[in-house]
Amino acid sequence: KDDADGGFLRTSVVLPEGRERTYFGWEVAPHGLTELLTRIAREYRPAEMYVTENGSCYDDQVEADGSIDDVKRRDYLVRHLDAVKAARNAGAPVKGYFAWSLLDNFEWSEGYLRRFGIAYVDFKTQQRTLKLSGKWYRDFLGAQR
Repeated sequence: KDDADGGFLRTSVVLPEGRERTYFGWEVAPHGLTELLTRIAREYRPAEMYVTENGSCYDDQVEADGSIDDVKRRDYLVRHLDAVKAARNAGAPVKGYFAWSLLDNFEWSEGYLRRFGIAYVDFKTQQRTLKLSGKWYRDFLGAQR
């Protein structure tokens, strides 16, 4: 028998109404990141911690002027970086944070239907356009020097 999911494990999560979600339907819960990082620090006492592939999927629209004003993704990054800072202030040895993703890309279970990038990719021409979130992240990182 053919496996329509290609062997990927699928789970179902039902969120109460009114919870903030990404376009993918995933809950947006920055406090959960703080709780997870502080718990890992407390229970496992790692020397260093890195947050990798933390990002969000939204239905990005290219405006008439060519800009992509992904305010929700920018706000997601702001809130999750604040959550990392809170965990660091609580003693978690977080040394790095890597936003997912630099570019819109091919997602294994969704193909090109979902966009996670802070830079928009026109999949027909391969032209890249920095989104509002990418501009914010660039400026944020520059201010950390």
